[in-house]
Amino acid sequence: MEFFLDTNVAYLLLVGAVVFSALALMTPGTGVLEIGALFFILLAGYAVYNLSFNGWALVLLILSFLPLFLALRRPQHRLWLILSLIGLTLGSIFFFPTRESFLSVNPVLAAVTSLLLLGFLWISAQKVMQISQVQPLHDLSSLIGQRGEAKTPLEPQGSVQVAGELWSARSEKPIPPGRIVRVIGREGFTLLVEEETDRHSK
Repeated sequence: MEFFLDTNVAYLLLVGAVVFSALALMTPGTGVLEIGALFFILLAGYAVYNLSFNGWALVLLILSFLPLFLALRRPQHRLWLILSLIGLTLGSIFFFPTRESFLSVNPVLAAVTSLLLLGFLWISAQKVMQISQVQPLHDLSSLIGQRGEAKTPLEPQGSVQVAGELWSARSEKPIPPGRIVRVIGREGFTLLVEEETDRHSK
């Protein structure tokens, strides 16, 4: 286990724990990513427990994520990404205390790893933001007001075809199949409809 007490190895274990934990949170339920995250967390925890860490370096690492969030809000301001990279690199270099030399982690390793980690977090955050802005394909609220056709008798429950798809529907008044209906609301995945002729007769 002495191999894991090397500061460079311990640092890579910490980064691995962050990456696998982030992947497990973004794609839960796979099992493999959760096991990988637990594996890295246990090994990194063992290393940190035996090596200890500099509290100010930990604070610097945490604060380094703030410029990343600011960069996501204003992608044209690359300065925030540069500040985040500098903070992650410096925090990584001095994270573990050492008595043998001034630096505990190889600065080249810390810089390259921080750059890769920052790129991974940037791309992942961008993808999550893009997905959150996409309207669901089956947004039932968008069907309200649309016209369709009753495919089965609605007495009061039945099926209607709206927007090219078959939906469960309910009507307060009986509607024979083949009649034109209009969606006036929804309850869960059931559309509330009325016969189009009824609407115009009011």
